[in-house]
Amino acid sequence: MTGNLERFNGFADLYDAVRPVPPAALGPLVCAYAGRSRPAVVDLGSGSGLSSRWAATWAGSVVGIEPNSDMRTVAESRPLAGVAYRAGTAEDTGLPAGTADVVLCVQSLHWMDPEPTLGEVARILRPGGVMAAVDADWPPVAGSVRAEAAWLAVDRRIEHDERRMAAGGPQDRGAGVRSWDKAGHLARMAASGRFAFTRELVLHDRIEGGAERFVALLRSQGGYQQQRRAGLDDDALGLVDFEREVRSGFDERAVPIPLSISWRVRLGVVG
Repeated sequence: MTGNLERFNGFADLYDAVRPVPPAALGPLVCAYAGRSRPAVVDLGSGSGLSSRWAATWAGSVVGIEPNSDMRTVAESRPLAGVAYRAGTAEDTGLPAGTADVVLCVQSLHWMDPEPTLGEVARILRPGGVMAAVDADWPPVAGSVRAEAAWLAVDRRIEHDERRMAAGGPQDRGAGVRSWDKAGHLARMAASGRFAFTRELVLHDRIEGGAERFVALLRSQGGYQQQRRAGLDDDALGLVDFEREVRSGFDERAVPIPLSISWRVRLGVVG
């Protein structure tokens, strides 16, 4: 889908600089489910390479599949031994059958057409291989009602504007962009018949930063970036008020806590 691809143009450097990677503890868990100490990993929708570089800390090899040339260029500018990137899609990776012990979709599966994607995942996984769809819960956990409520208000505003622009169904976001709800990942995986075992894992992990990181993470969202490209400025999108609320919210916390992220992992093991 062209709109999904174009949604991530123009902010790969920001994405790479501020987005978090999954918790370190998730790597050994995935290895255990896959029955491999250093698995061969395919990272679908590898973006700027953040998730591929994270996977390289526990994998034997990583191949990042990314259709967006802006994102892939940033990934390739940060080379790492054992990690390779190639153009391709989740529906057509171009990889041989049975080539992977683990297939990752880190904050990407909701942009992929489920049926052909799960078919391709099952094709490239070896028997007993693992698919892990990994998503961050937004907003980050800040211990501030004021800051987190401000994020949700901006997110609702942007999503409303996107849906108002859309000519299609309830999951269309305008400009040819379509997404699938993250909450439905596990049910779709189980219903596909491609996996002998499915379950959800939940992890929580601290990330560096404070109010500045919180604001930057909102700016790294595709919906915000797409609205900016459509010609809306920060004032029109509510970002001016958002930044003020976030800074005030962080400043007034009686017990400052580290910024953190909750992660949801939808896991499937092929038969």
